[in-house]
Amino acid sequence: SLLTFDEAQTLLHEFGHALHGMLAEGTFPSITGTGVYRDFVELPSQLLENWLTQKEFLDMCAEHYQTGEKIPQQLVDKIVATQQFLSGYLNVCQISFGLLDMAWHSITEPVEQDVIAFERRAFQPAQVLPLVDGTAMSPAFTHIFAGGYAAGYYGYKWAEVLDADAFAYFLEQGIFNRETAELFREHILSKGGSERPEILYERFRGQPATSDAFFERAGLR
Repeated sequence: SLLTFDEAQTLLHEFGHALHGMLAEGTFPSITGTGVYRDFVELPSQLLENWLTQKEFLDMCAEHYQTGEKIPQQLVDKIVATQQFLSGYLNVCQISFGLLDMAWHSITEPVEQDVIAFERRAFQPAQVLPLVDGTAMSPAFTHIFAGGYAAGYYGYKWAEVLDADAFAYFLEQGIFNRETAELFREHILSKGGSERPEILYERFRGQPATSDAFFERAGLR
């Protein structure tokens, strides 16, 4: 179907959300399927994205549309390398967005200073590059004002830690290992928000999540 890499990544991401809903087992919609804490909902979606850089998976679907040639490992390695390019800066940048989100959603009285001054104070702990005069993130930050991520934007980053740790488990057992997949279905996908996320995750993984796999995947270790 000539999907770009980004389009295929989006397809897997959204299918992860779909599985969370389709495999749900529960009575109350508010705690079933994707009805989970905001910092847990992106685990199934981001987890599936990991398969897209695995040759074993790509050989099942990534073929040259004219010759039928399988995608070369060298090209897959280049894709991984590009994902790690500037990863340190990009991670700090996303942390700064989370800091700005929390700054706006933890105020207890009206903000009397201008928006730019407010957000620059919020960005300061994670600021790497000089800020550009006359620009402001807040007016365009629809995720936290109209996208349902108010005071929860950090959830994307925490979900990356979870999905990297979970995929490390799949790598250990085999990315198509049925028993591992069944554990993920039983303890994560089917349970929704019926129990605390950390309890469900430990039942699947057998231990709490660590950040080791996250830093390794990002090329930061």
